[in-house]
Amino acid sequence: MKRTSANISKKTVNRETVIDFLDKTLQTATVKDYSVNGLQVQGNSEINRIALAVDACMESYKLAVEKQCRMLIVHHGIIWNGIQSIKGREYNHLKYLIENDLNLYASHLPLDLHPKYGNNAQLAKLLSLQKVKPFGLYNGMLIGCEGVLSGKINRSQLVAKLCESLNTECTVLPFGKEQVSSVAIISGGAGKELTQAIQKGVDCYITGEPIHENYHAALEAGINVIYAGHYHTEKTGVQAIGKLIEEQFGIETVFIDSPPIVERQASGISMDFEN
Repeated sequence: MKRTSANISKKTVNRETVIDFLDKTLQTATVKDYSVNGLQVQGNSEINRIALAVDACMESYKLAVEKQCRMLIVHHGIIWNGIQSIKGREYNHLKYLIENDLNLYASHLPLDLHPKYGNNAQLAKLLSLQKVKPFGLYNGMLIGCEGVLSGKINRSQLVAKLCESLNTECTVLPFGKEQVSSVAIISGGAGKELTQAIQKGVDCYITGEPIHENYHAALEAGINVIYAGHYHTEKTGVQAIGKLIEEQFGIETVFIDSPPIVERQASGISMDFEN
């Protein structure tokens, strides 16, 4: 995504035009989710620059405002299962967003499962998977994907590809074939869905973060598991949406890279929180 462009940054697009485009592209209304997807907090009606981030957090808000963005698009928003109360952290977030006239748009499961711009589709593209099809049943929906590599590759090469492309460090359960051909992917916290990968008989399962019971389940099934980081496996979707917005509207987008502390250390990203 472009960082600076005098011509692009001067152009504005109406907020509702951007929202309608995102809602239609991501088919927001058709995906059942405990996240309240779509526009969560209303801000400026004219959008000149859009920030994108994985998480709705004060760090992302402040950087978006600093970069003079009028909308922030995130994967993890701040409204889950509706509004229960407005106090504490929720109050602080809403107060800051409203005072700074910053629109907050969230797309959780719609951005996980989108067949072109979603987190899992982008990870499949990164690995050049072929014969890609939906995988991973969650709440009645297939949210991940599976496919085959162009040829068998060494497990260590697959890990190295993910580490380099996502700027992350992977944790690996190397219990399957050393030469990998078939792969199943579900971004984020999909440790429990390992069972489905085992049932499918794939050589390797890729997700974001582990759960305790995965170790022995993978060992006994003889399957490789790669954990590439919850954050890092879910930044691909918002990055793809940023590029799409630039192409569609000709306005500048900025990706705000704000991983949690563990993944920040793995990426070698500065841990200076003063700003």
